Amino acid sequence: MKSTVEQLSPTRVRINVEVPFEELKPDFDRAYKALAQQVRIPGFRPGKAPAKLLEARLGRGAILEQVVNDVLPGRYSEAVMSNNLKVLGQPDIEITKIEDGQELAFTAEVDVRPEIELPDYSTLSVSVDPVSVDDDDIAEQLLSLRQRFGTLTGVERGVQDGDFVSIDLSATVDGEPVEEATASGLSHAVGSGQLIEGLDEALIGMEAGQSKDFTTKLLAGDHAGEDAVVTVTVQTVKERELPAEDDEFAQLASEFDTLDELKADLRERIERVKRVEQAGHIRDEVLEKLLETVEIPVPETVVQSEVDAQLHDAVHGFGHDEAQLNALLEAQGSSREEFDAETKEQAERSVKVQLLLDAIAEAEQTQVGQEELTERIVFQAQRYGMSPEQFIQQIQQANQLGAVFADVRRGKALASVVERVQVTDSDGTVIDTKELFGSPATGEASEADADDDAAAAEGETAVE
Repeated sequence: MKSTVEQLSPTRVRINVEVPFEELKPDFDRAYKALAQQVRIPGFRPGKAPAKLLEARLGRGAILEQVVNDVLPGRYSEAVMSNNLKVLGQPDIEITKIEDGQELAFTAEVDVRPEIELPDYSTLSVSVDPVSVDDDDIAEQLLSLRQRFGTLTGVERGVQDGDFVSIDLSATVDGEPVEEATASGLSHAVGSGQLIEGLDEALIGMEAGQSKDFTTKLLAGDHAGEDAVVTVTVQTVKERELPAEDDEFAQLASEFDTLDELKADLRERIERVKRVEQAGHIRDEVLEKLLETVEIPVPETVVQSEVDAQLHDAVHGFGHDEAQLNALLEAQGSSREEFDAETKEQAERSVKVQLLLDAIAEAEQTQVGQEELTERIVFQAQRYGMSPEQFIQQIQQANQLGAVFADVRRGKALASVVERVQVTDSDGTVIDTKELFGSPATGEASEADADDDAAAAEGETAVE
């Protein structure tokens, strides 16, 4: 077999393949054997009919067509391997010549990973905000802790921001009831904005037993994007009473004896969280710097596949009714054209990120151990509220285990770059990234491990 490659663009090639017929003899033998089992010819046991009789019964053309269809995938794969191509997606194959007894020729156009010239990472620099913990941070965490230990007490007054209410809701569109927008006995924290737009404003000042109408746009269901008149009825009003900030509360809410000890512990916890957040910001800034510095051609067919996948996910919640999606976009002050443009922009970025990180991983010879893969699977399973076993089964059924592996490898590749980039905070202080990320070369643990998904989250599995 002979194969040559034409570079059509930085991301697409045409493979020309020529196969002499003498190389197809084993394929013809397999085809005859399979057909002999299927075709009954008088005087011959199943599988024993000679090739000439099979050709006479079925026609040479039918047998030739089956052989060609059977050999194309294997010969295509052989050509890809012999030319060391890193292909993306499925090829467009066209048979250009079939000379029976002489030669089979075909072409395959397919997207490939582009050649990416990587920079000297030590010449790159990024800046992030410094880590600082002030009294407001501690007060906010202390308030959250007090709220957890607070008690709800019924009150006989109008609703105020921060109250907890039990309400009934009903809605009509053009005077017709909307069943999916009807509910009773809903618990709601006023000011949280967790239900429907306009509800919190309508509730302020209402007392138990009162009802009020307000107008809002429905965001889901058959009437998504339409104006609805919503009736809210308040059943109960409760306020949260918070425990005092004192040593007694510290003993109730923690293992500490005094409020000062509790505050000191909160300061340490906040600082750790902010250091992890800073690590995430550093990783994001380094990735942005790389995207600005490196030229990355993107294969249009891969981008379009990503766009199609995002659109499928977007309309899935609307029963795949694009009209409902369009109505929701309009209700949000957007349009389908803006949505499509933004989706394509996100898809192009996602593909660029993955191509870049794959190129870095290859250049750095990044390896992924079984323990690292297991940690990612466990993390992802928790994220989706599944057991690791269930998650593994699901990704195996969807043939996505390789995608998870690729995401872990990309995250490690980016971490290997971060330690070579000059990182400072906005005060000009140099940040030792090894303290945050560890050393990818040695596998040293880091404070940023808990946020490790950030590197791969830019575009999961658009490029395989």
